[in-house]
Amino acid sequence: MGRAAIILTHAGEPAMLLRLLVLTCLGATWACGVIAQADEPQATLDQAVLAWRQGKIDQALEQLDGIIKASPQTWQPYYVRGLIHAGQRSYLQAYRDFSSAIEREPNQAALYDQRGSVAFCQGNIEQSIRDFDRAIELDPARERGHWKRGISYYYAGEYAKGQKQFEAYQTYDDSDVENAVWRFLCMVPQVGLKKAQQEMLRVGPDRRVPMREIYELYAGRLEPDEVLKAARAGAPDEQTLHHRLFYAHLYLGLYYEVIGKPEQARREIEAADARKIGHYMWDVAHVHAQRMKAAAKAKDDQASP
Repeated sequence: MGRAAIILTHAGEPAMLLRLLVLTCLGATWACGVIAQADEPQATLDQAVLAWRQGKIDQALEQLDGIIKASPQTWQPYYVRGLIHAGQRSYLQAYRDFSSAIEREPNQAALYDQRGSVAFCQGNIEQSIRDFDRAIELDPARERGHWKRGISYYYAGEYAKGQKQFEAYQTYDDSDVENAVWRFLCMVPQVGLKKAQQEMLRVGPDRRVPMREIYELYAGRLEPDEVLKAARAGAPDEQTLHHRLFYAHLYLGLYYEVIGKPEQARREIEAADARKIGHYMWDVAHVHAQRMKAAAKAKDDQASP
């Protein structure tokens, strides 16, 4: 999901894009004089972002800690530190930093968007929706591209809202198989499997393997084994195969779940969870796996005398 969007960044993702966005965003704020008037905190924040861009995470965090101690009322260092923690998947620390930034600057959409992302990654679905809603309220242009909110709606059981969100995303990127799949998943509880298949969004060429096979699977025209076969085709290198199989297992798991095969669904979701990648969609798989485990435990506890 979100191939055309800048997303919560982890190792292996196009981190430079997000870091350049940070520089642009913070640069505009510095020009408005929001940072403390002294030159040194600004220069140190520049240095911290540069250290982050160079992969010197400990150095960047140390510099940001110093900036926060010297200028505790400025929001930007909390924001950057939150991005770094999110990139390390230290979500509790990231959530706290984004919250501290919001306390100091409650009208920045990006802060709510990032906090909503880490809230989801912690399994706090309702909070993620509240934050995504606030981000969109502050910056309405975000709405049609906000696939993350659609996924949160799905896990909250707000299927009609999720369907609407994914339909809006279709106007943002009409060649994303994942978007069509998540809309399908939102539709099944409302209209049933067959009608959801008949009304699947039509998508343009999604060159990612095995997305075309995943689309055909959900449309009812392909068997699950064909998805895994496509993922392994062409002698891909180890990293490419790892990514392909992650997406294959994730969407096979979601498919088995929606057609009522829980054991196969659990197996596939666990396989996706085990194939960690540097993308928000791995966090989706992880949250899903954790929810399945919690539901199984609750069922066992209920069955126990």
